[in-house]
Amino acid sequence: MTKNYLDQFLAVQPDTPWGLRNKAMLSLGYDLLARRSELVALTVNDVEFLCDGTLRVLIRRSKTDPEGYGRVAFTSKRTGQLMTDWLDWRSEDFQPLFNPIYHGHVVDRHLSDTSVKHLIKSAAKGAGLDPDEANDFSGHSMRVGAAQDLLKAGHDTAAIMRAGGWKSINVLTRYLENAECNVWL
Repeated sequence: MTKNYLDQFLAVQPDTPWGLRNKAMLSLGYDLLARRSELVALTVNDVEFLCDGTLRVLIRRSKTDPEGYGRVAFTSKRTGQLMTDWLDWRSEDFQPLFNPIYHGHVVDRHLSDTSVKHLIKSAAKGAGLDPDEANDFSGHSMRVGAAQDLLKAGHDTAAIMRAGGWKSINVLTRYLENAECNVWL
């Protein structure tokens, strides 16, 4: 899910509480290069709103960090605003950052990681993508697309590894192998 897809997926979210949550989740997941399990595990205490309109986010645990040392990641201003919109609507003092919504009310629990996969696939279909193309998206698509976008934007591998929490250049290389990046331009 590169930035072009992210923009399309955000544009088709409804003007509802679900749309507010979904926009915040998609944008935050992309900016953090987050795995779906990392995204749904976030709590309000893991997010710090910075004075420039961006966020500083602590990802406490991941597949490659079972000891829970954590990593810090940062977001764009757009994500900061989408998170503000979601949390202002939600307004409840719940610890999970992203919650289920039933009958217009927020439930005090975390979403499942499969909800991220469903959100991405439904956003792809809602954006009018060919069904085969929409089915190619997965819960990992935000992580892959953001890494490819960072490469195309000229960031070096150290910066991309830092942003995504990779410890091995070999793993990062697999994420970047299909990036369309013309070094001659």
